[in-house]
Amino acid sequence: MLIHGSGGNAQTAWTAVRPLAERFTLVTPNRSGYPPDPPLERIDFEVQAAELAPLLEDGAHLVGHSYGGVIALLIATAHPEQVRSLVVSEPPAFALARGNAAVDALVEGLDEHFTRGPRDPRAFAEGFLGLVGTKAQLRDPLPPELEQSIRATMNERPPWEAEIPLAELAASEFPKLVISGAHHPAFDAVCDVLEERLPARREVLPGAGHGIPRARGYPELLAAFLDDSAGTERST
Repeated sequence: MLIHGSGGNAQTAWTAVRPLAERFTLVTPNRSGYPPDPPLERIDFEVQAAELAPLLEDGAHLVGHSYGGVIALLIATAHPEQVRSLVVSEPPAFALARGNAAVDALVEGLDEHFTRGPRDPRAFAEGFLGLVGTKAQLRDPLPPELEQSIRATMNERPPWEAEIPLAELAASEFPKLVISGAHHPAFDAVCDVLEERLPARREVLPGAGHGIPRARGYPELLAAFLDDSAGTERST
């Protein structure tokens, strides 16, 4: 089960991992508010965690990127018995690392952009992508689905408000993997906390900025981790 982040829907976020469908059943929901679902005036990570958790059914490997990583952390905490493994890439759960200078500066910049930044979708997206370090070229004019995705991002509850109960998550026995991109010290700081406190295996995939699922080697890393996790299940 793969949960996408901000700025795009499941179809755009997970293009690089589609070949894994030859070996795994991929469940790739579009988060509510993102196309093709109707727009929402407010998007909340807690609400979406509750909406998406039933898709785990009788058990699934749970993968989340960026804002979707925050949602995945909340789902895994609430439903550990249905999670076979957990993979998150650069979740902006910045509350875990407040006090770190880079984290505090990024949160300040993002808060300023979301509350007082441009309301034009293209201008907002350019500023947002620059802040988080996503390398992407925006088409001109914006396709309707992309414009809706950007407006959905503009309506998201700030992810640094998320409270991740790390002690509860650490008590879960399923394997955990945290991936960062070595492009921004704020995301590195959050991933450092998760690596130490969960504890979790840590991998670094540079070259794609914050767009970790598009980084070279991501599909292979994900497949290998899922295989290892399945082997752990069989041996216990």
